[in-house]
Amino acid sequence: MRILILGSGHMAANHVRHFRDIDDVEVVAAVDVAHERVSAFCETHSIGRSFTSLDDALAWGNFDAVANVTPDAVHYPTTMTAIRAGKHVFCEKPLSTDYRSAAEMADAIEAAGLVGMVNLSYRNLPELQQARCLVESGAIGEVRHVHASYLQSWLVTQTWGDWRTTHGLLWKLSRRHGSNGVLGDLGVHLFDFATFGSGQSIAAVTGMAGAFAKGTDGRIGEYELDANDSVALTARFENGALGVLHTTRWATGHINTLDLQVHGDRGALQFRHTMRGTELTMCSGADLENEEWRPVVCSPVPTTYARFVEAVRTGCSQQPDFRRAAVIQFALDAAATAMETGCEAQASPAGSAGVLLRLANV
Repeated sequence: MRILILGSGHMAANHVRHFRDIDDVEVVAAVDVAHERVSAFCETHSIGRSFTSLDDALAWGNFDAVANVTPDAVHYPTTMTAIRAGKHVFCEKPLSTDYRSAAEMADAIEAAGLVGMVNLSYRNLPELQQARCLVESGAIGEVRHVHASYLQSWLVTQTWGDWRTTHGLLWKLSRRHGSNGVLGDLGVHLFDFATFGSGQSIAAVTGMAGAFAKGTDGRIGEYELDANDSVALTARFENGALGVLHTTRWATGHINTLDLQVHGDRGALQFRHTMRGTELTMCSGADLENEEWRPVVCSPVPTTYARFVEAVRTGCSQQPDFRRAAVIQFALDAAATAMETGCEAQASPAGSAGVLLRLANV
C-alpha cells in the first residue's frame, strides 16, 4: 500500500513513522505548498517524490491513499479533491472546522466507496479501549456522572517550542488562520474520549470560553491572537447523566494530560494519560466502602494507522471514521453556540432519515 503525505508540519513526521512501521506500506511522496519545506521534509525522511500542489501529485497518481496533515481549514478542500480522485483518506483531526463541511466529507467518501478515517490518536491507548469495554459490560452499572479534561501548558512553557515564533503553534491562536481555538483543537479529542470511554452520548451542552491577552495588542505579526484558550462545559447525556468537560492551554504543570472519570451506580473508572504514561483504575464492589482503586490490566490494541491500512486492504470500514468525526464536529459547533448565546445547545445531529446519530455508538 502506497501513502502520500499531504503537509509537512510536525504531525507529518509522526504519520511517516507510524505508516512505515506497518508491513508492506510505503510512504512514496509528500506535498507542501512551500518547495523548500517539502524538499527538506522528503530528504529528512527519505521520501522519493515531492510536490508543491495536490493536483500535481494526483496527476502523477502512483499512490493509494492520502494522509492529510494540513492545517484544519485546509482539510475540507484537499480531502474532497482526493476523494474525487478516488483516493482513500486518513485525515488529521478535526475532520473540518464546521459540521456542514464535515458531514459533506462523510457523505462523499461513503458514496465513493472509499475508506475515510480520522486520526483520533488517543484511541490507540489500550486503557481507553478497556474503559469502554468495562462500561459496556455493566461493570460499573448505569453511568450517572462523567468528568473529562484535556490540559496543556504550551502558552506558559516551551516544551514544544516558543509559540511566539513558531508558526505551527501561532496559527492555532488565530481565527483568521483557520483556528477554532482550544475547543476546535483539543476539544475534538475531549469529546471523543469522554463519550467513547464512557459509552454515553451527549444530548446538550452549555459552557464558557476565554481568550487571554497575548502578544502586543493581541497580535504578533500577521496573527491576530483571538481564538479561545480555555473552555469549560457542562454536558447532559442522553441517559440522564451529567458531566463536566474542560480544556485549556494554560494548565501550568500539565504538558499534555487527559483525564476521564466515569461514575456509575455500582462502580467507577479513572483513566489518566500523561507524558509519563497511562493508567486505568477501577473502584467497585466492596472497594466502594473504603475508596480502594485497583489497576486494570489492559492488552495492546491496533493503532489508528494500522486500522486504516486494514480497512483499505479488506474494504471493511473501521473506527473512528469520517461519520464519527462529523458527529463530534456537530457537538463542537453546539458548544461554540452555547458559549456565544449562554443557552443550552443540542449536541446530537439528526441524520438524513431523521434518525439520531449518537456520539457513543462508535
